[in-house]
Amino acid sequence: PWTMRQYTGFGDAADTNARFKYLIATGQTGLNVAFDLPTQCGLDSDAPLAEGEVGRVGMAIDTLRDFEIAFEGIDLDKVTVSLTINGAAVVLIAMYLAMAERRGFDLKSLRGTAQNDILKEFIGRGTWIFPVQPSIKLVGDTIEYCAQHAPKYSPVSVCGYHIRESGADPAQEMAYAFCIARAY
Repeated sequence: PWTMRQYTGFGDAADTNARFKYLIATGQTGLNVAFDLPTQCGLDSDAPLAEGEVGRVGMAIDTLRDFEIAFEGIDLDKVTVSLTINGAAVVLIAMYLAMAERRGFDLKSLRGTAQNDILKEFIGRGTWIFPVQPSIKLVGDTIEYCAQHAPKYSPVSVCGYHIRESGADPAQEMAYAFCIARAY
């Protein structure tokens, strides 16, 4: 009745693919993709600012080919896929959907979620890329696109948890989460 997703992503796409296959073989019904810090900040792995951080806290993604390798041999009709990404979410959602489409999956049947909660990045975490207004527009654009082309894929997941971890009390966490959802 519930999707079981362990948050995982290892170094590169090939290592992550092996872990995904292991998790599915041991009963996971979904995948929750962890991305490295450069990917979260919209940097390519060869960018000078990425030095020392590539693949450290999740999978490095630079190209569509990386997504193809990460999901090779995985039946996207049988698992849900959560992309835990915010600042670069629009790009990673596009890559994920393009990879799925190339592999012949019907976007209208794909299930999963993207975190894509950029306002919590401004309030509680810090991996934002674009200014506030364009960032909010990108979230809205992903909602509109998915509603039309991938209606079973949830393009945003409001995450008050990080705001709480940044010092908010429970009432503030909920208030921020509701205000953020309303803004989107």
